[in-house]
Amino acid sequence: MCRIATLALHSSPLARLGEREAGGMSVYVGQLAMELPGRGFQIDIFTRRTDPHTPTIVPLGDGARVIHVPGGPAEPMDKLQVYCYLPEITRNLFRFAQEQDLRYRLVHSHYWLSGLAGHRLQTQWGIPHVAMFHTLGEVKNHARLGEREPALRIEGEGKVVATADRLVAPNYHERSQLVRFYGASPAKIEIIPCGVDLDLFRPVGKDFARRRLGLNSRRIVLFVGRMDPLKGLDILLQAVARLEDREGLKVLVVGGSLEGDEGLSKYRAMAYEMGIANQVAFLGSLDQEELPLYYNAADLCVVPSYYESFSLVAVEALACGTPIIASRVGGLTGIVRDGETGFLVPWRCPDPFTERLETLLGNDMLREHFSRAARKSVEKYAWPNIATRVQAMYEDLSQGWPDCCGAGAACLS
Repeated sequence: MCRIATLALHSSPLARLGEREAGGMSVYVGQLAMELPGRGFQIDIFTRRTDPHTPTIVPLGDGARVIHVPGGPAEPMDKLQVYCYLPEITRNLFRFAQEQDLRYRLVHSHYWLSGLAGHRLQTQWGIPHVAMFHTLGEVKNHARLGEREPALRIEGEGKVVATADRLVAPNYHERSQLVRFYGASPAKIEIIPCGVDLDLFRPVGKDFARRRLGLNSRRIVLFVGRMDPLKGLDILLQAVARLEDREGLKVLVVGGSLEGDEGLSKYRAMAYEMGIANQVAFLGSLDQEELPLYYNAADLCVVPSYYESFSLVAVEALACGTPIIASRVGGLTGIVRDGETGFLVPWRCPDPFTERLETLLGNDMLREHFSRAARKSVEKYAWPNIATRVQAMYEDLSQGWPDCCGAGAACLS
């Protein structure tokens, strides 16, 4: 069995989704870690300690665990602040591995901060480094007017691209961006999409879901995401405000924190100023297990992002049979089939979203047509399929290690 060091330093898979930095990446890291142990891997996920009372080691199913590494004050902080503590985090990670007498055969980093730490481990331990970014700074800078990621991030991403043994992109779109903006070698880019739990995210019936949630609105539109400007919630709110008929309509916004979240407060004020406050319900973040009921209860899910590397939200909604209205950007173009499972909007402004909302909310037969095609369109993203591809990549990179990854003998110290 091979031990893999997974780095998710700024965002723990144990964090409540939708709050601060916890989003699709957290889901990906946690779900992949639970899939791989049955395939001959032991997964150690290293993340920065943000709570002094959290145990150092938290099991995450059989063969996987989350390890909290000290680095700066044990409290939540902005990603750029985490950068300042990377040397301390890395030293403490080294110390933990040494004290536990652990040997790792590969390091898999997530996001550029973890990528920089992954490069240190790659060099110190002499093992392969797999890097996945989940979002790219240069692409964010081109996605929305006024968006400026710090040069520190762009430089860090460039270093990781240049030094990692393998880069994982969720689709061909991000592969081309890695080549275009960072000069990545196409030969070392592996295209492996993110996955979805098809047992959790499945159709259960709109009426059943609404009864369970106590929802009695005639029409329900759902938004799921962090309160990040790039998620485009402002576009959705403006689009809803432009609807000619809003009678019986409720917009459910899942994400953010109901207390002390400046982004959520901004959008709540925006809804009030537009005169739609009574039709928009801000629910805050929810546990992953609660989300399927909301997807099922909704007539449609809107993903109005300025930029999406993949969009787990779109895949989860479609897996529940819920049609999508989404921006024609990034990974969304390969997930939503325009005119078959939903609509892709090429203009990132409110009016075309309003038109699509009116069309889909007013046409029961069209929604049903999209719904019937939705789940089948995302079955390829089932976690066992994704884990098989990750397993093949790990084994390919570990060919030089004796008795490792499928060779039949344990290689753990």
